Amino acid sequence: MGRSMQYLTMKTVPGTVSFTDFHINELKLVTEKLFHDANKLGGLGFGTSSFKCMASLAAIYLLILDRTNWRTNMLTSLLVPYIFFSFPGFMFRCFRGEFGKWIASVAVVLRLFFPRHFPHWLELPGSMILLLVVAPNFFAYKWRKNAIGIVIDLLIGCYLLQEHIRASGGFRNSFTQRHGISNTIGILFLLAYPVWALVVHFA
Repeated sequence: MGRSMQYLTMKTVPGTVSFTDFHINELKLVTEKLFHDANKLGGLGFGTSSFKCMASLAAIYLLILDRTNWRTNMLTSLLVPYIFFSFPGFMFRCFRGEFGKWIASVAVVLRLFFPRHFPHWLELPGSMILLLVVAPNFFAYKWRKNAIGIVIDLLIGCYLLQEHIRASGGFRNSFTQRHGISNTIGILFLLAYPVWALVVHFA
């Protein structure tokens, strides 16, 4: 009886060990695949955030440039909704809070009671802050987080690029005229974010 039990134990232990090793190896493979997929998605998300920050900075740069010394017939007021939909999340939440409300209140008071001391070039930035503060949550959170806001940014970028090329007298002139290179590069940054975001969204 003792020999048979010892024989059964010797026969079953290797099978048990191999069965356990099999599941441990499977668990390792699943963990590695999960880590790889999470790392891949994290990289894409980081790329989208980087493009969004660069696009917002480019839009603010073009907006300031237009208000100061880049006088064109382009509808640069479209940069305001572009910034609204592409503004990085942490900055957007900051301006949606008390900080943005204070800035918007000061801008409204200056515009109403001290119009002569309110610079003309501050009108669009002031409108942008007002839009960030008073926009309904439907636009502020739902549209900003889905493909609708990305498509709007893409359409604005395409429109501004073709208007800039037309105003410059052609694609080659847009890179050679005064302020042409910086403006063209800035508008191309406006296009880079929505194109990348749409690829990630539908990938």
